[in-house]
Amino acid sequence: MKLRGPASALVVVEGTDLHHDLIGAALALQEIVTEAGLPTARAVGLDRFTDPLPATAEADVYVLYRSSTTFDPRQQQALSDLVAGGKGLVVLHASNLFGYGEGGMAEDRAAYELIGSRYLSHGDQGSEGRFDVRVRERHPVTRHLEDFAIDDEYYVLRYADDVRVLADRETPTGTEPLVYVREHGAGRVCYSALGHDPRAWGNPGFRQLVRQAALWAAGVGDEGIASWSTRWPLGNGRSIGDSTA
Repeated sequence: MKLRGPASALVVVEGTDLHHDLIGAALALQEIVTEAGLPTARAVGLDRFTDPLPATAEADVYVLYRSSTTFDPRQQQALSDLVAGGKGLVVLHASNLFGYGEGGMAEDRAAYELIGSRYLSHGDQGSEGRFDVRVRERHPVTRHLEDFAIDDEYYVLRYADDVRVLADRETPTGTEPLVYVREHGAGRVCYSALGHDPRAWGNPGFRQLVRQAALWAAGVGDEGIASWSTRWPLGNGRSIGDSTA
């Protein structure tokens, strides 16, 4: 079954942080979102949002992978306006490094209000390790996904009051959100703290999560999400449509 109309995606990477492989992320994310049945292009840099060319203007959903402490306020506002106008946005991992530039949080306010969270630290368990992703709530982004283990970075976040948390992890001091959704004007936003490097990008649970997040953010309904997913294994080793699903 075909998805609705010509829905398409654009993976956008940007940053200068040597701890993140932007080229690898762009290639992996393009592959993952293409698996979702969405024609997907990839691009570098955020100026494309301030004066969108067709490849940017015509995409239904943007998949953002940033690794930088600077985010030009004009780019922030342009992306915010596009999402408020109806574009979908999937935000991954370090894309919410806000408040670390010379202007502090005041300079990153538009991006924070769009995405709904900011990175604070790795916490007290070190920078990375293996942990369980626990699905807290059934939603089109998580409905066909069970809990799964992943090797990834630990993130501690500060997030807005209006986010709807879909998955979290257990920490010595309580739970830490990993995946949430929110609305921004007419657009849909999904953020996941996961996705540091190839260990995460190749994880079946992570791939399923990103595929479903991209489809949901692009406006594809539950039936459309289920229709393509029988072609790809879920993170729990099953396929949508199994009698045990």
